[in-house]
Amino acid sequence: MHTARRNFIKGAAAIGALGAFGYGYSHSANEILKGFLGKRQAADRITGNAPKPEFAVDPVTGKLTPNPDQTVAYTLFMGCTTLCGVRVRIDNESQQVMRVTGNPYHVLSSDPFLPYETSVNDSFQALSRFQERGLASRSTACGRGNAVLQKLHSKQRVTVPLKRVGPRGSDQWAPISFEQLIEEVVEGGDLFGEGHVDGLRAIRDLTTPIDPDQPEFGPKANQLAVMPAFKDGRLRLAARFAKQSFGTVNFAGHRSYCGLSMRAGYAALLGDWKKMPHLKPDFANAEFLLFIGTAPANAGNPFKRQGQLIAKARSDGKLKYVVVDPVLTNSDNLADDGRSRWIPIKPGTDGALVMAMIRWILDHQRYDRNFLVRPSGEAAAAGGEAAWSNATHLVIVEEGHPNQGRLLRASDLDAGAPSDTFLVIDAASGSVVSSQQTNEAALFHDGQVQAADGSMIAVKTSLSMLRDQADRHTLTEYAEACGIPEQTIVELADEFTRHGKHAAVDCHGGTMASNGFYNAYAIVMLNALVGNLNVRGGTSAGGGKFKEIAPGPRYNLKKFAGAVKPKGLGLGRNGLPYEKSTEYKRKLANGENPYPAKAPWYSLSPTMTSEFLSSALNGYPYPLKALILWSANPLYGVAGLRQQIQAKLADPSALPLIVSIDPFINESNAFADYIVPDSVLYESWGWASAWGGHLTKVSTARWPVVEPAQAKNAAGRPIDMETFFISVAKRMGLPGFGEGAIADTDGNTYPLDSAEDFYLRAAANVAFDGHPVPDASDEDVALSGVLRIVPRLQHTLKAEEWRKVAYVYARGGRFENGDRAYENDLLRHRYKKPMQIYDERLATARNALTGSTYPGTPTWVPPALADGSPLADHYPATDWPFQAVSTKSQLQSSHTITAPSLRAIHPSNAVGIHRDDAARLQIRSGDRIRVVTPGGSAEAVAQVRGGLQRGVLAIEHGFGHRQLGAGSQRIGDRVLTSDPAIGAGININDLGFADPKRVGFSVLADWVVGNVARQGLPARVERV
Repeated sequence: MHTARRNFIKGAAAIGALGAFGYGYSHSANEILKGFLGKRQAADRITGNAPKPEFAVDPVTGKLTPNPDQTVAYTLFMGCTTLCGVRVRIDNESQQVMRVTGNPYHVLSSDPFLPYETSVNDSFQALSRFQERGLASRSTACGRGNAVLQKLHSKQRVTVPLKRVGPRGSDQWAPISFEQLIEEVVEGGDLFGEGHVDGLRAIRDLTTPIDPDQPEFGPKANQLAVMPAFKDGRLRLAARFAKQSFGTVNFAGHRSYCGLSMRAGYAALLGDWKKMPHLKPDFANAEFLLFIGTAPANAGNPFKRQGQLIAKARSDGKLKYVVVDPVLTNSDNLADDGRSRWIPIKPGTDGALVMAMIRWILDHQRYDRNFLVRPSGEAAAAGGEAAWSNATHLVIVEEGHPNQGRLLRASDLDAGAPSDTFLVIDAASGSVVSSQQTNEAALFHDGQVQAADGSMIAVKTSLSMLRDQADRHTLTEYAEACGIPEQTIVELADEFTRHGKHAAVDCHGGTMASNGFYNAYAIVMLNALVGNLNVRGGTSAGGGKFKEIAPGPRYNLKKFAGAVKPKGLGLGRNGLPYEKSTEYKRKLANGENPYPAKAPWYSLSPTMTSEFLSSALNGYPYPLKALILWSANPLYGVAGLRQQIQAKLADPSALPLIVSIDPFINESNAFADYIVPDSVLYESWGWASAWGGHLTKVSTARWPVVEPAQAKNAAGRPIDMETFFISVAKRMGLPGFGEGAIADTDGNTYPLDSAEDFYLRAAANVAFDGHPVPDASDEDVALSGVLRIVPRLQHTLKAEEWRKVAYVYARGGRFENGDRAYENDLLRHRYKKPMQIYDERLATARNALTGSTYPGTPTWVPPALADGSPLADHYPATDWPFQAVSTKSQLQSSHTITAPSLRAIHPSNAVGIHRDDAARLQIRSGDRIRVVTPGGSAEAVAQVRGGLQRGVLAIEHGFGHRQLGAGSQRIGDRVLTSDPAIGAGININDLGFADPKRVGFSVLADWVVGNVARQGLPARVERV
């Protein structure tokens, strides 16, 4: 080849590299160019100037040679809520994390994952070219995995305690000592020259009621609210402080402004409104999957594992799947030989689609009869079923009967009979019998039964109740409502039922509409109709976890002397029916109509953090005196909240004390009085399980593989959430902390003075649960990075415990082997309660604004306001022709925008608009547009595209920040200047709005369970 030609190709390649990297990669591209032009000699002809590998494995002998300059540790990833297990690579000299990949022991990171007894040496070997094992054991992290490392050393990070200077929300702070912070937060006083502020000591009153005239509100201690983010492995210590030690009922995570509608739908189906379990498909063995309002591999927890298993099953197995969503995401694949399909749908109409499918399935008897006719667990076992339902149980439908809406019990026919005996119609004889007395009961019945006193009671079976709801509309009407052709709906129902128990349906964030609960309940009901629970290729409630923060085999970390049981009504008016309130009883006594209440009551729901701030500022049911935010950002995350309450929150008289525990200043804690620094990613202790999608036990260890960057207190401990709560508790003399706070199984007690005291004893529980793990070898300890924490293990744990705990930490947790997933064609870990075709608790609950009860089965309800009236009646399509929906990015989440490398790849979000809508409005890609909703407006860039339902505006979540570095902050003499790149794009939650049927501050939410709505927001578009 001529020299000129070689130089031309070299230059062309360099230019191509520059073009491929594009905007944001000029430095990297410039370095590539230097290499191409020979201006810089690479250290290695293959790896260039990349850091040396963390270890080397001889491809012939398999001998491992560790790199003495680096350490590899297995721990928990915290870039999102999936909580994957990861392998962290650390530079020993700088103690900085260099790279993150997957943990080959972990079910969420590898398929297949390594047997737990594999040594650490062999786990490294399994990732190598030795015997080409690395191809099978390849373990990866997602796109966020390495980029979020930049948060560890971000210039925006808070590393010392801060106290506001000047007015609240003025972005001016003074660094203070940890000891001053604790004193002021606990004792209160004239902290800001604005008048007296009660500290936590004064607020913790467990005997004096908030309102003596309304004792159901509980004691004054409930006027402290604690808002954590989510289950990140550290939640249980915060809960120990807030609930069991301080005694407030107002402690909860972000579920009510994230996935509550989906979880509530499953709570109704699975009959557990307290724990709210949920199901996930057995991805590896399913034949047909239907995803509605979730996007495997793009979103839907655990999205990385879902994507991996679906891709494998689609290529190697029989899997076909359909994604039903207003927006086409990465979940569909046009090069898959017809194995996947995207069906666009109108936002918020999932329930119409599924109720049409249910109607077709019932009309054509395509349900699993053998599963549904079994009225008890014993009957199911006799019929070869792995689960059962209440499809045959009789429901009282007699108008005016005192138990109308409840399941028929023996005591309803004879007052002397047991009240816990459910009645069915025996399929053979047609007589009324106990559900325990027959193996097969009638699926459909609409008639009367006779009571002992001769009276007749109208009853129907649960499945008949479901059929009644499905028959409320024709297939044509359902099709018109959801925008999917009737023939397509029939094809879906036919395909879904042709695979029997090897078909499954999944849903998630797409149900965050104001009718999301009934949409979700309908969706997940499809799983019951094909009887797929607990079977291979069907659905699973998860494999569970090992005992950690619990009454474990070594320590009881759940109970302690003096523990408080919180009492009273939560700020979200949850868990207690309005009909038991003093407000209701007072109105009745005065001869008034007790409806409407002043605001919705969500008796079916758990603690509602989405209602904390609006309820407190409304003073209904009561105001707050103090709020502690821990990595929570409701002003960014709750649709429609910020624009309503921001000004009120800046007034200390409305909420006197706000403390935030957070490594960054976000939209919410910008209004705090104090900010407590916290650890980030790989600096923390904790214990977490997989959120879902696993068939075996998973307990993932979170431990500080690098030293925390934040300041230390006088005792030399890093200042973080644990140190703050422990210090507050000890100063106040609260139970559960300090000397004698933790008891072992022999009754001996131990102190809780540090995070290690808590989490290392949880690790001992994990290590000894069931069959104890082996002792860690010296090699395991040395190769896994655990060597640096051995002194802490030995100081905290008993002699017989520390090596077993080291064994667990060396593998990043404890994981049940994959061969324990199945027992023949059944799952080993099975859900024991029946599936609820009809949910009695739902059917007997009432809407506090209208007094009406809710349907006890899935039904089609259009998007609604708090009183159940249609949203479209208040915001007609003639005025609001578009609907805005939230979508998810594989790279950006609500907090990852602070990572420069992610911004370089994905710097902003455009608003997706269908090409036909754009043409009508004369909008082109790149044009500036204004999106207007009843709650406000925001300017954005248009992205004209296909793969979108007409009339939909697709807005990707994670952008449009006002803080996290997008706004400037003064900390002492230092100014953190704003970075406009962090504030790029649009936040769909800024387009949310108040419910016009409610008084005071409010947000649009699901009318039954209160999940905040950010799907299907009525909108219009204007050109700028």
